[in-house]
Amino acid sequence: MSHHPSYTMAGLCAAGGIAGYARTRSVPSLVAGLAVGSMYGFAGYLIKENKDYGHETAVAASTVLAGAMLPRAFKSGFKKPVPVAMSAISLVAGAYYVKKVIEYS
Repeated sequence: MSHHPSYTMAGLCAAGGIAGYARTRSVPSLVAGLAVGSMYGFAGYLIKENKDYGHETAVAASTVLAGAMLPRAFKSGFKKPVPVAMSAISLVAGAYYVKKVIEYS
């Protein structure tokens, strides 16, 4: 069941990248959204198939997402909802998957 949050994050990141591109024609936004979404999707696959390093991959994807979104949230003074929401979601997902890594160690 722990693959569901990873697939959800994959969809959110991919949709966010596509929306960012559609709104501002930002290719970096599209590439980053699809790349982080792919990381989450791959992590979900690894977790679902009970293969090694699935939870660790999800932690890495959460770290990348938080690393990209937290500076944007701080820069806006926490007034823009998308960077704030994605920062919070990435931290929660990261904490969840760190907990899972510790449980399985």
